[in-house]
Formats: sequence, C-alpha cells, structure tokens
Amino acid sequence: MARLFGTDGVRGTANREITAELTLSIAQAAAIVLGKQARKDGQRPRAVVAKDPRISSDFISSVVAGGLAASGVDVFDAGVLPTPACAFLTADLGADFGVMISASHNSAPDNGIKFLARNGYKLPDSVEDEIEAAMGKSLTPLGAEVGRVTRFSDAEDRYLIHLLGTMKQRLEGLKIVIDCANGAASAISPQAFADAGAKVLVIGADPDGNNINAGYGSTHLSALQAAVVENGAHLGIAHDGDADRCLAVDESGKIIDGDHIMAILANAMHEAGELSRDTLVSTVMSNLGLKVALAERGIEMLQTQVGDRYVLEEMRAGGYTLGGEQSGHIIFSQYATTGDGILTGLQLAARMAQTGKKASELAAIMSTYPQVLINVPGVDKNRVDDAQLQALVGEAERELGEDGRVLLRASGTEALVRVMVEAKEQGDAQSWATRIANKVEERLKL
Repeated sequence: MARLFGTDGVRGTANREITAELTLSIAQAAAIVLGKQARKDGQRPRAVVAKDPRISSDFISSVVAGGLAASGVDVFDAGVLPTPACAFLTADLGADFGVMISASHNSAPDNGIKFLARNGYKLPDSVEDEIEAAMGKSLTPLGAEVGRVTRFSDAEDRYLIHLLGTMKQRLEGLKIVIDCANGAASAISPQAFADAGAKVLVIGADPDGNNINAGYGSTHLSALQAAVVENGAHLGIAHDGDADRCLAVDESGKIIDGDHIMAILANAMHEAGELSRDTLVSTVMSNLGLKVALAERGIEMLQTQVGDRYVLEEMRAGGYTLGGEQSGHIIFSQYATTGDGILTGLQLAARMAQTGKKASELAAIMSTYPQVLINVPGVDKNRVDDAQLQALVGEAERELGEDGRVLLRASGTEALVRVMVEAKEQGDAQSWATRIANKVEERLKL
C-alpha cells in the first residue's frame, strides 16, 4: 500500500483524493499524535491553521478546524497566509503544531494538508507515519473539554514584523515587481517590500479561488518578465501559491532561478561571516554550475534528496545556516524553519541595495550547465528501479563522466517520473534526456 504522505504533506484533487472524510480522519489522527505531549503535561493542545486562497481551502480548513476542536484541540485560525507564516506563527505562539492547507504550485483543483511540529518545522517521516497509523481513531472529549476555534487576529502583523526584522539593508531606490501567483502572498508580500522601502508594482494578486498559479507565479514567469521590462523595474519576484518559493527576474527580463539565488546569498553570507561552516545545503536537482561557482569562492556544497524538508534536516543536523532548492525554496535557519519566498525576495533585494549592483550582475556569479528536465506522466512512478531503465541511466553516466550527471526520480507530489540530465553540451543533455524519457514511457507504462 502506498504511503499517504508525500514529500510535502498529503496532496491530491480536492473532493476526489482530498475528501472531507479523509480530511476529518487526518485531523483527528493529528490531534492524537501531535497533541499527546500537551495532554501528558495536563494542558489542552493548541494548533495554528492557515490556508491558501484556492476555493477548496475553505471547506478543508473548516473540516480540519472542526476535527481538531472535536478532539479537544484549541484552534487558532490564521486565515489566508503563506506556509512559512504558518510555520513562524506556530513557533511564535508556542502552539503544539500547525496545519497548512495548500497544494503549493499545483493548479486550483488540487489541494493538500501539511503539518508542522511544535517549533514550526515540518514533520519527520516517522511522525507522519504515526499520524497515518492513527487514522480511524478519535478522541471524544465532552462538554467544556472540546476545543475552541478562535480567529488569530494579529497573525499577519506578527509575520510582517518578523520579516522586516530580518532586514539589515533598506530597499529605497529599487523598483520591484511582485508576482503573487494569485495565492497566499497576495496581500502580505507587496506590503513587506513596500514597508522595506521599495517602490512596488504588483501582478497576480487578485485571487478568486480558482486562479491560483494560473498564468502567474513561479511556474509561469512570462507575465513577470514582461512587467519588469515594460516598467523599467530593477527586479521581479515571483512566488508560488503558498509563497514558500521565490524565483526572480533581472532588469532585462532574464530568469534568476533558485540556484543563482542561492549562489548570490551564499556568497553574501560568506563575506559577512554568516555562512556556517562555509557550506550551502542544496538538493540533487541543483545545477553543477552552482557547485563550481561556490568552490571558486571557498564554499562547499552538500546535497540531499529532493524536498526542502530534507534540506532542512541536513541543515539542522550540521548546524548550517543556508540551504534550498533550484525551484526556489530557500531556507535561512536563523530566521525561518521552512522555505520562505517573501524572506528570500527581501534578502535578494537587500543584496542589490547593499552592493549597488544590478540583478544581472549578481546573477553572473554562476554559469549554468545545460540541463534538460522531462516530466513523464501516465507511468508507474513506483517502478523507477526497473533493470533496463537503470542500465540505460548507467550508460549515460559513464559517457558523460564528471562533466555531466543523470537524475531519475519519482515525483513526491505528482503522478509522474522526472528525468534530468546535465552535460557540458546542450545536445548531449537533450539526447540523453529524451532517450531515458522514452525508456521510462516504454518500461513503466500503466
């Protein structure tokens, strides 16, 4: 039986995979597992619940709140806020856990449920497995022992003050376009940049429940590129639906991906003596060019499996201060417990203001090796260890040698297999990626 939790919580189409019944069962199980320490201490468990603005988030968050309250948990409803805000508020309030209702960068029909531990960190696999094992069980407090659901009235202000408190450099003189993906950052991200001193132009900030990530945001950058160029802006910042990502666009409209952002910020922290052990933590998806650029500046790069939770686990284990993903999940351990797209954008803009350099000049810190990524849908993603498929991957790795690499993995959030090939030459990367993707279709077809 497949594991219920993926790399980022439980995710699927609302009312198909993510039903009210499943949501209630998960909420009741979470109350049992994540509230047990508080009950052991003779206290009522407390939880922060937040959501993105997709239409299904309303019913799912209501079911979560109801299930938790019926299980004796006091719920603080933070409303529409980014995932990193939910994480921050969970820790700031001293709550026993947090729950974020979002499917991140997925389209509006999808949704998901993410749990955060008492300190705002994502749960380890072992605790998620405990929750899954507890599904079907419930607590049944009566009378005054049931939980309350209370509106978290100052949630947005607390988070905004926190973001601005991380800034060591004001942003006066910078014109910045913010693309909020019609998602959870639509109100707070423009406010944060404006309060930090930037002149802000905003796109993709009119959520209607059905337009989240539709033509805007970190997975659809063309609107941001056009807006930056048309308005003569210095920088463009793009979030995804729950704003735990940040990608950027320079003054000419060229994309600055997560690898380039990490290179810029790692170098800045290295110069300031703030990069612990002179090391950046990234995932296996990061480009070889990032490793080369960092090495030239005396910075080491450690790599984990895909998922910002695994980056964070490595950061916590080694005491590292910066890590992230090519997709734009960037983690500053001194300020956050998860990827934070608004925080990342603010720090990138601050580096521009500090150095007086254009975004394109900062991004030139690294050269990208040609990389081809092919997503193969409609296959059995649980059989990527197929012998013939692995033999072809081995052949590609031998031919590419140290100047290239192959990554074949099942997506943790979608029903597909990802094929990624890097090489010094674009043609080699494209050729091998196509051959391997074709083999995936052939060998793993349903």
